[in-house]
Amino acid sequence: MANREQNFITAIDVGSAKTCALMAEVTDNGLRYRGHGVAESRGSRKGIIVELDKAVAAVQKAVEAAENVAGAALEHAIIGIGGAHIRGLNTHGGISLGTRPREIGRDEIKQAVERARSIPLPADREILHLLPQEFILDEQPGVHDPLGMMASRLEVRVHMVTAGTSAVQNVITAVNKAGVHVEDTVFEPLAAADSVLRADERELGVCLADIGAGSTDFIVFQQGAVVHTGVIPVGGDHFTSDLSVGLCTPLSEAEKIKKVYGNASVTLIPEGNEVEVPSVGDRPSRLLPQRIVAEILEPRARELFEMMRDALRQSGMYDVCIAGVVLTGGASRLPGIFDVAESVLRRPVRLSWPAPLAKMPSTLSEPEFATLLGMVNYGQRARIARGLQESGFGSRLKAMLMGA
Repeated sequence: MANREQNFITAIDVGSAKTCALMAEVTDNGLRYRGHGVAESRGSRKGIIVELDKAVAAVQKAVEAAENVAGAALEHAIIGIGGAHIRGLNTHGGISLGTRPREIGRDEIKQAVERARSIPLPADREILHLLPQEFILDEQPGVHDPLGMMASRLEVRVHMVTAGTSAVQNVITAVNKAGVHVEDTVFEPLAAADSVLRADERELGVCLADIGAGSTDFIVFQQGAVVHTGVIPVGGDHFTSDLSVGLCTPLSEAEKIKKVYGNASVTLIPEGNEVEVPSVGDRPSRLLPQRIVAEILEPRARELFEMMRDALRQSGMYDVCIAGVVLTGGASRLPGIFDVAESVLRRPVRLSWPAPLAKMPSTLSEPEFATLLGMVNYGQRARIARGLQESGFGSRLKAMLMGA
């Protein structure tokens, strides 16, 4: 049984709307689905744990469901990290190898990356990822793997993803208290990219936007490397809240209306369509034009993509996204959101569905599970990378050998 457990890669996604657990088995033919569980999230908001006991209970429920399907214990897991506390920055560092060129080994690569990461961070922040973009050998840029090459100076450009220490530790604590050991943490869009982005998009320049319940986390790739990360503090819950206020209906009913009748584009709703809207208290339900629902949702959708457009422009990344924008996450399924995104961003936009695992039920082939599926793929690549690394090379550098 112990050997079988070592062949499992498991992931837990503690989201604002739902908590998911996934178990995959490593086989000679790749990853195979073994089991998953989904529970309604309690105690988390906008990527932050706000009530620990409720978050622990949600994780336990999702884990137990996954274990029942898999017929095995879920003891270790990769967990996703996201939310408004995430910050990304590009940094640069290097070392001199002497007056004459000599062969570059792993120790030299590690030293160069350590120089790049040695920038002061506030006490309440920690490094989630160090993602090498390129190495520079004797002022010659564009090298992806300098191992074994010759140079007298080695430099590296990296993208550093940082997170709020307390926010990360609270997610880890919730998972630990649910009886699961945390193997690794991953920025959620980085994981989602593993299941939805194509190699040509990463190379040309693309933005992946993961529209979750509490926020929209995004990541930009160019020439196969991560060049920017960011978070927009608008997600699916904001659409639901707008409907609840605008229609004067309970949040639970607003969520149902959004899923069944929602549309982010007023022009896509035929005139004359009506929606039954439950009232608050003991008041009777009302029949309202469906276009009113879209009139509430469209401004919020436009705000979301205007904020994304402005964030990309301010960071100099707007022109990088030649291949456009890829939308994933549960809220990306809102009808009409594609049209609003293209209208505001003025870039090609596509909706994405995650690549399935072998034997996986079709219910998981939805945008809201892209991060979860991406995490097990990420975990598999990390495991391969660790097997290739010499001891002491550092788990935070695994992306260097895994490729983009």
